[in-house]
Amino acid sequence: MRRPRLSKLSWIVLILVLGAAGFSFLVSGHTVDYNTEVKPIFNKKCITCHGGVKRQSGFSLLFRSEALAVNKSGKAAIIPGDPSHSELIRRLTLKDPEERMPYKHPPLTDEEINTLKKWIKQGAPWGDHWAYVPVEKTTVPKVDNWFFGTTGGGSWVKNDIDHFIYQRMREEGLKPSVEASKATLLRRVSLDIIGLPASAETTEKFLANNQADAYEKLVDELLANPHYGERWAAIWMDLARYADTKGYERDDWRSIWRYRDWLIQAFNENKPYNLFLTEQLAGDLLPDPTDAQYIATAFHRNSMTNDEGGTDNEEFRTAAVIDRVNTTWETLMGTTFACVQCHSHPYDPFRHEEYYQFMAFFNNTRDEDTYDDYPLLKEFHREDSTKFVQLKTWLKKQAPEREKELIKFVKTGQPAINSIAADQLVNAALTDTKWLVLRNKAVARIPAVDFQNHTQLLYRYKSWKPGGKWEIHFDRPDGPLVNTVQVADTKGGWKITTLSLPLSSGARDLYFTYRNNSLSSAEETGMQFDWFFCTDPFPGKDKPGYDSAAKYFNDLLVSQQKTITPVMVENPSSLFRNTYLFERGNWLTKGKKVTAAVPRSLGALPVNAPKNRLGLAAWVTDKKNPLTARTIVNRIWEQFFGQGIAETLEDLGTQGIPPTHRELLDHLSWKLMYTYNWDLKKLMKEILLSATYRQDSKLSKEATEKDPFNKFYARGPRVRLSAEQLRDQALAVSGLLCEKMYGPGVFPYQPEGIWMSPWNGGTWKKSDSCDQYRRALYTYWKRSAPYPSMISFDGTSREVCTPRRIRTNTPLQSLTTLNDSAYTEAAQFFAYRMQAEGGQELKTQISRGYELSMYQPISPEKLAVFEKLYMTAYKSFRADTAKTRLMAGAVLNKQNPTTAALVVVAGAMMNLDEFITKN
Repeated sequence: MRRPRLSKLSWIVLILVLGAAGFSFLVSGHTVDYNTEVKPIFNKKCITCHGGVKRQSGFSLLFRSEALAVNKSGKAAIIPGDPSHSELIRRLTLKDPEERMPYKHPPLTDEEINTLKKWIKQGAPWGDHWAYVPVEKTTVPKVDNWFFGTTGGGSWVKNDIDHFIYQRMREEGLKPSVEASKATLLRRVSLDIIGLPASAETTEKFLANNQADAYEKLVDELLANPHYGERWAAIWMDLARYADTKGYERDDWRSIWRYRDWLIQAFNENKPYNLFLTEQLAGDLLPDPTDAQYIATAFHRNSMTNDEGGTDNEEFRTAAVIDRVNTTWETLMGTTFACVQCHSHPYDPFRHEEYYQFMAFFNNTRDEDTYDDYPLLKEFHREDSTKFVQLKTWLKKQAPEREKELIKFVKTGQPAINSIAADQLVNAALTDTKWLVLRNKAVARIPAVDFQNHTQLLYRYKSWKPGGKWEIHFDRPDGPLVNTVQVADTKGGWKITTLSLPLSSGARDLYFTYRNNSLSSAEETGMQFDWFFCTDPFPGKDKPGYDSAAKYFNDLLVSQQKTITPVMVENPSSLFRNTYLFERGNWLTKGKKVTAAVPRSLGALPVNAPKNRLGLAAWVTDKKNPLTARTIVNRIWEQFFGQGIAETLEDLGTQGIPPTHRELLDHLSWKLMYTYNWDLKKLMKEILLSATYRQDSKLSKEATEKDPFNKFYARGPRVRLSAEQLRDQALAVSGLLCEKMYGPGVFPYQPEGIWMSPWNGGTWKKSDSCDQYRRALYTYWKRSAPYPSMISFDGTSREVCTPRRIRTNTPLQSLTTLNDSAYTEAAQFFAYRMQAEGGQELKTQISRGYELSMYQPISPEKLAVFEKLYMTAYKSFRADTAKTRLMAGAVLNKQNPTTAALVVVAGAMMNLDEFITKN
């Protein structure tokens, strides 16, 4: 017997019934996800009263152990598997506003309460936030498939990135854009990689190459360009809060430009990112550190130093250490950690005490807010560099047991005891809180000096009058006499000399007394100290070459032929600094002592890693660390597309904006660590070669409606250039750009009156020759008065790290590019270049200018607009000789209406949206 055949309508009904039944089963069997469904409710409605800051009734939702604990009421708020007896659910559903939670806030919705009930019924499982889970390998989605008439993206994708992007586009009902023109791609990728327009040679070669691999060759060429290092160093300088001054009120000069140069070289060398971070965090702790590895640690010497008289050096030393903690988290791990200084994190799994355990890694360095920014690395020049090499060679051969100690002291001046450590002052003072000074009948103490059986004290001092007698005693002012010194008059100049010490081990207080009857008043200073160094006499007195070596050693201590850079140097065991928890973040209220450790929620230090900055660097760059790779991948993506995969670069935590393509972020992070071995250029190349990056940036009506901010990347990036790129591009197209690399900060034109330096008399003196036209990253950066045009375009003062610049649009920006003297001068030289390369006709001059800046011919419509602007300006300048001279510039043979009008056109061209924007 034949079975009856179902009609088409019956099949449809059957499919719908089965689908509804399946959906009902899936919904009823749905497992509540803590991170995406429960945690957002807690963060929005509960955690302000029951979290890291407040714990009303002893109840906290920060950690599972705390949430399940019995509270002050004697009841457990959450009983896994039993929502009906969980106090949390009862309080959420009460009608009495005095009892119902959230207190004095709108009640939770029925949907939110049902979510919490179901979650508790399922055992109240906690979940780790996606960013705090180690990166795992991600499956690349397949896109070249077919489903109910929808074709895949196999013909569009070029690499793995496009698979992830295309899948999300399809989910959002979007389609990719066509590939941008060669000229557009050339300008886009050049600005992204080197921060400058491509050179004429590179441009000509790429536009003439019609091979399939032409674009890839262009990317390779730009990544190998020395300007690449400058472009990416400029980004890192915000993160490192790089400045040429110390900050605070005096904001005095600081010599730290060698760190900026180290960044450029590190990027150009393509230093693996894990090593790049390790050297910045702990280069001084590596075996036999090189000068470059010391200089890398200036990353954390960019913290501010307060030179104002009367300030507490320990307070500002502590402030610098706290700044290093916060910078490490925001810059390297994309996490807001600063609030943990005062209390446990309100939203993320970090306890209050863990802040100070982490701070202990940075709390044991020699810097102490000193006026001279000690420790300083000295790089010797000219004949002193020869003396240093000869000294090192002699020590290695004749006194190898002392070589490391003495070379480190010559290079860094450490480990010295700064005179500001003095206390118990009688007729003595820490003058201007910078140096110890002794007056007549003075007493001062240097506490807990561990002599370690050294027999010589090397010290730096100055004096003003003869006749002074300085005595040193152990333990008390009238204790055992260590030595008596008849103080030589240095006439106010610094001098380094020595005195002998008796054998002594262990820590003992040193007391200084000073008498000088030639001082005219009780307030007059007789003697001033800078630092003290416990050591032994210079070795090898009976060895050949001793006299020369000893002289080289002493000469180098006072050398003026050197470049200095503030660096990190760890305290020796005799100067170890304990770390304590600060109650409510107050550095004056010390709690329990803590030791160096990382937050428990993020694992532990690698096995055998030391509990110092080198061990910390090993943890930060460990492939198990969930944050480091994700943070740098997200940052690089943001530089290319204008926004990160997770928009909040500074906060990948639970309060940050979730990533739009989390699987893609993890995929690239995994590849960076395991496939590319931390090679940033390979990561960048993969992104730049993707079809996603190569799309045209034109807006369609559909894309604008569905994705106005291009979060799903159905079109190419369209982002306003950074402050540095805007200036550099203007200099480049005008022909003014000076391509000189490295060296101290330079001073391009700046009007009088911007710098106000009452304490040091510093003035802005414009650099001569080509230095005034160098790239923006070389501009001298004064924290209290940054270069104005850069600030207009969202540059920062760099008093603290800036993990993300927020782009703004203000009228002041238009006024800057139209009227700022630097941009006006660039427009003048751009006009000269248009005349030189565009022939005699106005049309060809304007066309040439457009091609120089955009790499493509100008449209007839735009050309007509510029011609009209030219004619209007020309008529005006013909009638006004003075204005003509001002607009045409200082070149005498250019001071005519023809040139002045073309300068107006050049300025307008440099203010086009397509010129200031990466289209």
